[in-house]
Amino acid sequence: MNKIILNIGLLIFCFSIIFFSQREMPIVEVITKSFIVFISSTVILSVTAIVLVKLLQKTESHSNENSDHTILGSKAHE
Repeated sequence: MNKIILNIGLLIFCFSIIFFSQREMPIVEVITKSFIVFISSTVILSVTAIVLVKLLQKTESHSNENSDHTILGSKAHE
């Protein structure tokens, strides 16, 4: 998961370099702004992934608690 987020962040970094360089900015400013975009997008994607994983685990554990059946049948017959 972390590799996917990092690759997406690097892709955004490359696109932002292209975007800012077309604005005819100095190279130091282009790299600085692109790095800021890279860091912020990576942090946002990481937080989003963590929240989604926690949500999925929560719903999965909730659905497992409500299940009254085992592989062989109902738990009530034990």
